[in-house]
Amino acid sequence: MTHFRKALLAATFLAGAAQAQQTDLTIAIQLEPPHLDPTSAAAGAIDSVLYSNVFEGLTRFTETGAVVPGLAKSWTISDTGLIYTFTLQGGVIFHDGTSMNAGDVKFSLDRARAEDSANAQKALFAGIAEVNVVDPMVVEVILSAPDGNFLFNMAWGDAVIVAPESIEGIKQTPIGTGPFKFAEWKQGDSIKLTQNDAYWGEKPALTEATFKFISDPTAGFAAMMAQDIDAFAGYPAPENLPQFEADPRFQVLVGSTEGETILSTNNLLPPLDNVLVRKAIAHAINRQDIIDGAMFGLGTPIGTHFAPHNPAYVDLTGNSNYDPEKAKALLVEAGLPDGFTTTLKLPPPSYARRGGEIIAAQLRDVGIQTEISNLEWAQWLEEVFRGKDFGLTIVSHTEPFDIGIYARPEYYFQYDNADFQALMTELTGTTDETARADLMAKAQTIISEDYVNGYLFQLAYPTVADARLEGLWLNQPTQATDLTGVRWTE
Repeated sequence: MTHFRKALLAATFLAGAAQAQQTDLTIAIQLEPPHLDPTSAAAGAIDSVLYSNVFEGLTRFTETGAVVPGLAKSWTISDTGLIYTFTLQGGVIFHDGTSMNAGDVKFSLDRARAEDSANAQKALFAGIAEVNVVDPMVVEVILSAPDGNFLFNMAWGDAVIVAPESIEGIKQTPIGTGPFKFAEWKQGDSIKLTQNDAYWGEKPALTEATFKFISDPTAGFAAMMAQDIDAFAGYPAPENLPQFEADPRFQVLVGSTEGETILSTNNLLPPLDNVLVRKAIAHAINRQDIIDGAMFGLGTPIGTHFAPHNPAYVDLTGNSNYDPEKAKALLVEAGLPDGFTTTLKLPPPSYARRGGEIIAAQLRDVGIQTEISNLEWAQWLEEVFRGKDFGLTIVSHTEPFDIGIYARPEYYFQYDNADFQALMTELTGTTDETARADLMAKAQTIISEDYVNGYLFQLAYPTVADARLEGLWLNQPTQATDLTGVRWTE
């Protein structure tokens, strides 16, 4: 064989190898969605799979938490702050081949704010008075009062744009406008997405992505070490991270989240309806023990429902410092010298199951007994979130800037404070950033001093991935596994 022919064959082989660079991805997450409609459920796992991948809103969050154009390429705001006029991106096609236009935006927003709406964040749309189609590419949203959060609210997964033609089957077959199309759901195992060839924007590098659901941390570790999966977003066993960091096959990303991890409390259930009892619970809890024991040191202590990385955050951890003797005295003051028994219902995430055992022991030390139930995610949503059948539970609220949930008496922890509700109304109508920061500080203080919930820690977000992957989100400004910028490198 001549040198020329050998060189030609070698060049051909290298070219073929380059062309064969990997374009598929298998990424694990811990929780499986109960269904696939982000506009009618509170389960963050739905957004974990579908946000920005399959579904898009008028605006969207970037990895930094900034709000940028989505399906709306631009907008104007009237001098009164009441009228938002959105100009839509051109050439947007739903995955079923139908065109996306202003009528779909009107349908989506009207559906979300309707009286019979099942949207878990219906409050996001409460300020909308009217939605009008100006022409196929322009939609006008009229608010009942100025809302400094409106563009932010439109970036939530609960505000994605859907079409009337495909809404009936959306829970099993989601039809969106995003860069990936839904392909298959093997319940109990995985969801497969494929690249949307007709995407209106920049096409992703990945041609196929499979979300694998691995709830057991031991199984997750084994799958990652065997490289049966390419990444695990929100890796559930932080004790393993040093081992991955020491292995050149992997990279470890540890970012922050909007996830306030709390000991949620049923504020209408005796004796938890007594602020002295809730205060006793708060002083019985040693946050650092929970962070160390459940999260192996990953997590930032919090004293209210607000992210520490937010410039308006106030450190109120001193209101609920660990003081078991004070907790016992408060129970005596509340007329419960022998303590009491309540339920502690725990969803699947590691922070809840592991943290629950630690908290149960801490509460036991001051005379509070807990009956622990380990629930699957669908059970937790049915019993706790919707049914309000609980005393205590542990959950991380990963929605961005969600302190407003405390102004909703019907929300699952059933806190009803007219002063707080008035404060949230004032905040919504305030656009000056200095004034907003002052109102946010007051809001944080009220719920901290009312001991509405036990405020534990801000959830860290560790991701373990193949060292050759780039473009995975480090932080979680909303619960999402955005794959639009993910690619393999060599």
